[in-house]
Amino acid sequence: MAYKTTHKTVLIKEVIDCLVVHEDGVYIDATLGGGGHTQELLKNKHVSYVYGIDWDKQVIEQYGALLQEQYPDAFKPVWGSFAHLYKIIKKEKIEHVDGILADFGTSQMQIHEKEGFSFSQDTPLDMRMSTGHFGQTATDVINGFSEYKLTKLFWDYGQERFAKKIAQAIVAARKIKRIKTTGRLVEVILSVVPWHKKSTIHPATKVFQALRILVNQEMENIHSFLIAAFDALALKGRLVCISFHSLEDEKVKHFFKEKADLGQAILITKKAVIASEDELKNNPSARSAKLRVLEKI
Repeated sequence: MAYKTTHKTVLIKEVIDCLVVHEDGVYIDATLGGGGHTQELLKNKHVSYVYGIDWDKQVIEQYGALLQEQYPDAFKPVWGSFAHLYKIIKKEKIEHVDGILADFGTSQMQIHEKEGFSFSQDTPLDMRMSTGHFGQTATDVINGFSEYKLTKLFWDYGQERFAKKIAQAIVAARKIKRIKTTGRLVEVILSVVPWHKKSTIHPATKVFQALRILVNQEMENIHSFLIAAFDALALKGRLVCISFHSLEDEKVKHFFKEKADLGQAILITKKAVIASEDELKNNPSARSAKLRVLEKI
């Protein structure tokens, strides 16, 4: 089944300007998604080949196949997690590449069409971006974690100030009946968190974010990816990362600084690059995007 929702790619111009700095370069888009960044890379005259990786099989079959049809000699879609980049590079017999891109944001396609991601639709509480790569679901977490572990999860990964109240409410609700849908979880959250409909952020936002990060092991995956990506870069090759919340950005920032301090790399971006006013008018979801660039030396 194909995705019907359109995902708006963020910071396209900034990505191309920062990533493509070599003639006939070979690149990896570690988070293919709807193919927006890859499409722009393939259009660029200085790009000779792109590998597009995604752990969502549906993405590979839909967008990966389309790009391969359009650019048969310059593109290859690869199903796999960016966390296992070192395995993919070995399997594809890639020696070194001139640039690697990772956009850590969750696509609008997945949010709206995969089960458990959106609190505006009542679906089974799953939240796995790839059922082939992950076993634990959000339902398992919500119904299996202790009150303490839920509180810690919502605070650490969501910065949710009502973390303890929400955890207490979840534990009380699941004693009566197992919480299995997004709609039921939202009801429980709204029972203890004040909400004015004029508020821009829904009370369930941070809880859903925390669950998604845990279920998909996002923090661990980013760390594994950064190590493998840096090793895969040729000298003067660039690593471009787009983050959408502070935990991701801090992890990227810390890794980049560490490599620069060791004299192994140069920080191309001293501060994170953010979306322009023009882009924000057309794509408000880009407001939290932060782009950082590192060059291997």
